[in-house]
Amino acid sequence: MKQQWSKHLPLFALLGFLTCLWACQSDNSLSSSSEEFDLTDNIADAEAVITGLGNGAPSGAHYNLNIIGVPKDKSADMTGNNGHRIFVKLQGKTKILLYEGEDYSVLDANGTDGKAEFQLPHPDPDSTGITKYAIFARALGKPGGSATLSTCAIDTATDEEFCSVYSTIAFREKGKRSFSDVSKDLLYIYADLDGDGNLERYPLFDEALEGYFWDYDNKGLKLYQMRFYPVPSDVN
Repeated sequence: MKQQWSKHLPLFALLGFLTCLWACQSDNSLSSSSEEFDLTDNIADAEAVITGLGNGAPSGAHYNLNIIGVPKDKSADMTGNNGHRIFVKLQGKTKILLYEGEDYSVLDANGTDGKAEFQLPHPDPDSTGITKYAIFARALGKPGGSATLSTCAIDTATDEEFCSVYSTIAFREKGKRSFSDVSKDLLYIYADLDGDGNLERYPLFDEALEGYFWDYDNKGLKLYQMRFYPVPSDVN
């Protein structure tokens, strides 16, 4: 009996989640645009409930961020709309501007106009190559889509834009998807700023660069799930 109960536990969790979702959506005090955003966010969270058991990510508390690809642009102002998700174009590039802060926070959730904004802590204040937190990510949604994420910034000395030579390429293939550690790709820029032929490593918010952002190049990926864990990642 214990085995049968354990086997059906995810199903019970999903049924309970969907019941709560229906109840929340029946609240007439919400505007139609708010309902749309909340529903999309909840659908993404529902998929995480089903696929999030035994997924290869660390256990414990974490901050969850869903990057959701949509076929149509959003018209609502989502500045300050901290709903743990960012909407981007289903096809094309979006700049996710990065700002340093003590906590994680979505500052502008609408990336369908070409840019969104996200706040996160400094990952490596002493530039040791060992992060204060780690990012684990995976591609979800309908199989077939992909997205490439690159970390970029502006050289304060030359005003030239540099993107890291390392990028994260997320493919949505069939079957269960596991998380992978993408801290090296998304928390650092590896570039040759001084032109000596050698790559230098710069963590996010290093003073040698400014205007940090993630370049999100979407090719049909509907959901990119990111988790920020308070555990170190050694990128040396």
